[in-house]
Amino acid sequence: MFSLVFATNNLHKLREIREITGNTINVRSLTDIGLDADIPETQDTIEGNARQKARFIYEKTGMDCFADDTGLEIAALNGEPGVYSARYAGEGCSFADNVRKVLEEMLGMDDRRACFRCAICLIYKGNEFVFEGRIDGEITFSQSGSDGFGYDPVFRPEGQPQTFAEMPPYLKNGLSHRGRAVHQMLQYLNQFQ
Repeated sequence: MFSLVFATNNLHKLREIREITGNTINVRSLTDIGLDADIPETQDTIEGNARQKARFIYEKTGMDCFADDTGLEIAALNGEPGVYSARYAGEGCSFADNVRKVLEEMLGMDDRRACFRCAICLIYKGNEFVFEGRIDGEITFSQSGSDGFGYDPVFRPEGQPQTFAEMPPYLKNGLSHRGRAVHQMLQYLNQFQ
């Protein structure tokens, strides 16, 4: 079984990644390897942030690792919050603050089209690879559901009756941008088994 360090301090993402990968790989947290570090995230693209985070952990540990970065892009807001999705309402903001800001920015707007994009950077045996996942959908007019995290209560995937936050994890993970990027990474790693 592959053992990879996931370069994140976000416990929600860690849980979700472990649910997606199941027992196909051993996903190790920073805590598991005894690393307490603030991971930089200063690039202007989600791919750039994923690369920066993975390289940071690889340079610190020399271990095979991966990192992700995710952005919510809303058509009516010219692609915002995009790369700033995690801190859309300002530094130190909560998920609830970000969701509230999106709903306020979109008051009175009929065009609710949006997409989630995820980039995963894998560093395996010293080589770097990037995998991307995307899902289209729309921003709802109000929050619905209590599962998930981030913008899940206001994002309804195309063709689905529920927001991500209303879906059981197995359903969300089977559809989501992160799930799609992780599955690409797993397909790549399968060639080494």
